[in-house]
Amino acid sequence: MSKILLFAGTTEGKNLAAACRDQNLELWVSVATDYGKTRIEPADNIHVLCGRKDAEGIGQLLEEIKPELVIDATHPYAAVVTENVKSACGEKGVEYIRLLRDGGTEDDSFVFAEDTESAAAFLNTVEGKVLLTTGSKELDKYTAVKGFEERIYARILPMPDGIKRAMDLGYPCSHIIGMQGPFSYEINKATMEMLGVSYMVTKVTGAEGGFTDKVEAASDCGVKSIVIKRPAKEEGLSYGECLGILKERYGVEPAKEVTVLGIGMGDKETLTLEADKACRDADLIIGAKRIAESLSSYGKPLAFAIAPKDIERIVRESAEQRFVVAMSGDTGFYSGTKKLLPLLSDLNTKVLPGISSIPYFCSLIGESWDDALLVSAHGRYCNLVGKIKNNPKVFALTGGDMGIKEIAKALCENGLGTTKLVVGENLSYENERITAGTAEELKTLEFDSLAVMLAKNEEAGNALVTQGLEDDAFLRAEVPMTKQEIRAVTLAKLKLSKNSVCWDVGAGTGSVSLEMAKAAEDGFVYAVEKNEDACTLIESNMKHLGITNVEVVRGLAPEALSDLPAPSHVFIGGSSGSMIPIIQAALEKNPSVRIVMNTVTVESLSDVQDAVKALGLVNEDYVQLSAARGRKVGRYHLMTAQNPVFIVSCDGPGSIEGSEEQR
Repeated sequence: MSKILLFAGTTEGKNLAAACRDQNLELWVSVATDYGKTRIEPADNIHVLCGRKDAEGIGQLLEEIKPELVIDATHPYAAVVTENVKSACGEKGVEYIRLLRDGGTEDDSFVFAEDTESAAAFLNTVEGKVLLTTGSKELDKYTAVKGFEERIYARILPMPDGIKRAMDLGYPCSHIIGMQGPFSYEINKATMEMLGVSYMVTKVTGAEGGFTDKVEAASDCGVKSIVIKRPAKEEGLSYGECLGILKERYGVEPAKEVTVLGIGMGDKETLTLEADKACRDADLIIGAKRIAESLSSYGKPLAFAIAPKDIERIVRESAEQRFVVAMSGDTGFYSGTKKLLPLLSDLNTKVLPGISSIPYFCSLIGESWDDALLVSAHGRYCNLVGKIKNNPKVFALTGGDMGIKEIAKALCENGLGTTKLVVGENLSYENERITAGTAEELKTLEFDSLAVMLAKNEEAGNALVTQGLEDDAFLRAEVPMTKQEIRAVTLAKLKLSKNSVCWDVGAGTGSVSLEMAKAAEDGFVYAVEKNEDACTLIESNMKHLGITNVEVVRGLAPEALSDLPAPSHVFIGGSSGSMIPIIQAALEKNPSVRIVMNTVTVESLSDVQDAVKALGLVNEDYVQLSAARGRKVGRYHLMTAQNPVFIVSCDGPGSIEGSEEQR
């Protein structure tokens, strides 16, 4: 088995070791400190050696291991170590590769120092507090700075030896910051603001070492960056080029790493720290154009894709190893993450949540959201008017055909014009805007296509939830209507769910259609009616009751049913002599459909029975319902009988329950 020796001291070295896990080679990883050892994940084919080695020690290591390849991934400022490794490999005749990290961007606004001594000398020419971010090795040289005990804050690794050394040199405990990096822009900025520093000392460690985040934070805080230059420019290979050599020679094929992360509203400042690190470590960032470009400051290559299949193709076809797939908002709230993850199940995939628009928006307007109904009307059907009518607090993502203006108009048309709305646009950006008012007040205003909304309907708590609305709740005219008592039992026999897709054939006033729509809040009802006056009445009742998940289908059944989607439930209140063809039309689209038929005459009941037998319907149930209503005559109450109604319920022959009972 091939043997490789890796001198690791950078994030790239750690990542290269991870890429060799469980591959067909033996990898020895040499690190200088116990901390470095903790960063290398162990494996059967990976052996970690801990301790600093001089030129002689490196030569002995080469003799013991006898590697065919040495990769030097030590820190760019560890020039002596690099020279020793390179020299030892030359003497022993071992192939040597230097892995280089990107140096980052240099800026004319920096103060460049040739070395640590020069940086300390410069600090003696100025006043103000200083943040050192160069580690603990050379802290002794900064004791030459006048008043260092009060001026200098040293950010070093939280290792006992380093902290003890700083204290022994005279740095007060309050000026020693023990933290493990690299650090995000946000942490750097918060640290500088808290300490009130005027200068920050760093080295050109590249994006992987957090250089960009440090100098950008310093610039935004008005802190001058003192940058210690790198040693003489080196020659070597990038991380990707080193990985390519391992793949070509040794067949190293590590599982690609994909991080699916929520970026919040889009402003980089709302990223979580873990998401920030994932972006800094990524080789390629993938996402919708607007979303991916919001992460362009990381300096990573971008690929634009929205559809899960397109994202999967990019990941599988790309030579890169580490990917970030950026999703707007949170990965668990109406996100493409749900469809993407199954496509990447064989890869090393993890999901990082984001700060979604819900908590961000509600924090801005001082509202809780634990008692709100959360829905999305962005590019999808949503019975939003129904949701607002029945719930005191609704949070909605909007967009597409359901913009804020359209929602406000729909609320007004359905008797909900006094509903209080709060709208958030361009959340987290400089042009962020919050607008509040009633639906009536907002229906003429223009809003951004992508906005969020909180609707508060104080009357929702009084909304009726039981079946069987009062007959007087409906507009009547001269159109026949299924009465309250019959309607309540009919709905019970239909056994509707929240997502039911219903046909109401012979809908009349639409009383059954509208009550089905109330029960199937997330479903849809098609009210089929041949009488034009009745169709107009149904539409009037929809607005009168504030129900929007009903579509009136004008025409005679069964012809009018041909273009409708497959029903889960069918109610037949009037068949015009076409009972069997109507049921056949439903069975062709769903053999397991639930059917309820109401008849008044004995002849119609006979037609129902013929249909049940002819079409093999199962689980049939027959109910004859007679109701009498009281009316006051003087000081007496008399009961007036209503026409008796036959209610027949059954299932299509494809029903699982039906099949079991038949057996």
